[in-house]
Amino acid sequence: MATTSNSKGSMKGFYRQKKKSGITKPSPTKTSKKSPKASATLDTQPADLLYHGSPDLQDDYDEKEDLLRQFDMNMAYGPCVGITRLARWERACKLGLNPPEEIGGLLKAAKVRIDCLWDGRL
Repeated sequence: MATTSNSKGSMKGFYRQKKKSGITKPSPTKTSKKSPKASATLDTQPADLLYHGSPDLQDDYDEKEDLLRQFDMNMAYGPCVGITRLARWERACKLGLNPPEEIGGLLKAAKVRIDCLWDGRL
């Protein structure tokens, strides 16, 4: 059953649109560009992104914590979620993945956070 667009049984004929007379668009006068109300800055974060009352981007940590965070981010030593840093380092040693000895020394001797970077954030 083939129909052509000229036949009265087509969809165009069924849903025929009629132009309303008397309605015209207003002529554009002057275009004014509005300035943005507020621009985002890096030092402000919504309340949803706060972690324990301080912004995530402004955590205070020293060089030792920076090394441990790099260890957390390195997936060559296995996943770090749900396991302490020391347990992850020991597991990597047992599996022959050769984790840095400096990290092991920090975890065993220094007073550092034992949980990984993602603990409590996922």
